Amino acid sequence: MTYVEKLNALRQLMAQQNIDAYVITAADPHISEYLPAHYKAIPFASGFTGSAGTLVITQTFAGLWTDSRYFTQAESELNGTGYELVKLEVPHTPEYIGWLLEVLPDGAKVAFNHQLITLALALEMEQQLLTKAIEVTDLDFVSTIWTDRVGLPQEKAYLIGEEAAGMSISAKVAEVRAVLQTNNTTHHFISTLDDIAWLFNLRGTDVAYNPVALSFALLTHDEVKLFIDQQKLSQTDIDVLNKQGVTVYPYNEIAKALQEIPLAASIFIDPKRTCYGLYQCLPKTVQVIFGINPTTHLKSIKNDIEINHIRKAMLQDGVALTKFFKWLEDGLGKERITEWSAAKQLAKFRAEQQSFVDLSFNTIAGYNANGALPHYSVTEESDQEITGDGLFLVDSGGQYRYGTTDITRVIPIGEASQRQAEDYTLVLKGLIEGAKLIFPEGTKGYQIDAICRKPLWEYSINFGHGTGHGIGFFLNVHEGPQNISSANVDVAFKPGMVTSIEPGIYRPGKHGVRIENLVLCTQYGASEFGNFLSFETLTLCFIDTTIVNKALLEPHQLTWLNQYNQMVFEKLQPLLAVEEAAWLKVKCEPI
Repeated sequence: MTYVEKLNALRQLMAQQNIDAYVITAADPHISEYLPAHYKAIPFASGFTGSAGTLVITQTFAGLWTDSRYFTQAESELNGTGYELVKLEVPHTPEYIGWLLEVLPDGAKVAFNHQLITLALALEMEQQLLTKAIEVTDLDFVSTIWTDRVGLPQEKAYLIGEEAAGMSISAKVAEVRAVLQTNNTTHHFISTLDDIAWLFNLRGTDVAYNPVALSFALLTHDEVKLFIDQQKLSQTDIDVLNKQGVTVYPYNEIAKALQEIPLAASIFIDPKRTCYGLYQCLPKTVQVIFGINPTTHLKSIKNDIEINHIRKAMLQDGVALTKFFKWLEDGLGKERITEWSAAKQLAKFRAEQQSFVDLSFNTIAGYNANGALPHYSVTEESDQEITGDGLFLVDSGGQYRYGTTDITRVIPIGEASQRQAEDYTLVLKGLIEGAKLIFPEGTKGYQIDAICRKPLWEYSINFGHGTGHGIGFFLNVHEGPQNISSANVDVAFKPGMVTSIEPGIYRPGKHGVRIENLVLCTQYGASEFGNFLSFETLTLCFIDTTIVNKALLEPHQLTWLNQYNQMVFEKLQPLLAVEEAAWLKVKCEPI
């Protein structure tokens, strides 16, 4: 079926059920960022492959609501599908609800799959649509027309030992129970896969790039239930879980378990990380307490063992990146190198590292105009040869046992223009200002965001994405609860948090610049004004200095740059071949 035929089929089903609008979300029952193939309903229905978006269908209009990261991509992918791009004014907001209120008559009917939407969003939608007496109902039209849909993943899962995780399962459960005690709740339900993976020292391959396994968890003060396809685990791992006080149940029994919670119980759930359908399984008399999953806060603060492993992963990643950039420089002009072939070669160098497991996300390798697309994904049609003059942006990362990396570098190809050098230097200034920041305890991400953007704002330049996100420990490359963005996220930075700093400048049709390092929040010191924190840069890869406009750098910024590159050389040199170390030494020479 073509996308137009699929759209017509959905509209026929809507007409049969008297549905005025049908909403398709980018989600699974675990509210994952990256979805198993079974749940990729938006690519199936519309051809749009971005990670964030919502389809809304009526009999006269079909639209994709998405943010500025995907405007160019969406316009291309939606061409001829019957869907139109609707540009979000504020990222990550359900602006389509307001549109539905405008176009639908009083008493209309809106449908969506309750298993594939967050509790918070579903309640917001119901509340707003109620102002026009619009009925909301649970229907899954996509499954009806998706005849060749793949099943749920069946890959094996496994436990990582306490020597790697730094804590036993029972110790982590005790920390979660302490939070439940504080909230006076008897039960806690968890559906987010990385929270469950952290809590049970569990890893898997059910979701691309994220080492997680499809599962749910239900905790009380004296019982812990893990719902997972038992065939995924070895008997040895099941025995370990049992000894740690965890009972394993079949994955598809979670709805029944929620329905059987005692009527007088109280349960703690995260409304932004729980699907509406499972929430509706709870008995009506159960008291529900909303809040962020305790595991989300707990796993964001890495322990000493995790931090040591992360540092080892950074060394391996740095070796792979050094080999890659040397290969790129040596090969340009001698062989045909494209965005696609470069991304494959970088993956090859990472795979050669001892503890490599997988990539942490799909590599963004964009030359010139493609680099101006923040979430560009190279295809056979868009693939460009890296030749001539310009900027080559590479945003990539690896999953290592044990550690997750995420790094962006921009390399000049041929002769860079004055504008390209200025943009590169301003972005570098933003990175440096964030990396060397000293800030009082209690500081939030939006405060740090403004400091990183200041060098760009001084030239009336801005960028549409956040400046930084949390990073998991051999887990998801995007992790909360902290971030660095303009959003008013009420989460203070704490020692042990690992976060990216990645300012950027994007000139559509021309070039893009983004430079990204990962940093560890650490104690700095105390004074009569309170306790202060700082960042330790973890990422180990040289920052190209050949197009830096020194006139734009302040002395302390230049010092930071030279000291950083020197540190990169000193730490990586013992792990490199003589020729590679000599090449890197030149790249790290002070300017």
